[in-house]
Amino acid sequence: MTEVTVTRNDAEGRYEAHVGGELAAYSEFQLATNLIVFSHSETLPAFEGKGVASALARAALDEVRAEGDREVLAICPFINGWMHRHPDYLDLLYKGHPRQDQEQVEQD
Repeated sequence: MTEVTVTRNDAEGRYEAHVGGELAAYSEFQLATNLIVFSHSETLPAFEGKGVASALARAALDEVRAEGDREVLAICPFINGWMHRHPDYLDLLYKGHPRQDQEQVEQD
């Protein structure tokens, strides 16, 4: 596989993977105070099956981990599946918050 360069493009709200200077794949995201929501990922046809999307997911999630202030809500099926195939990234997944009635039960 050719070298993949991954960058965060805040103007477009996505992480981008480039191969040889050409856009090869991207993963769209939205930021919240303590959450990053990955909503959609796409690999351009010429780069499918070459590990580009996996490199993109790894680099994006490594950056989230390094920043250390957000959990990941993976609505995108690819990012969600990738995280479950790489369990060392599952600690980044958004755990949610208990509903108010559950909190009350736990306090009783």
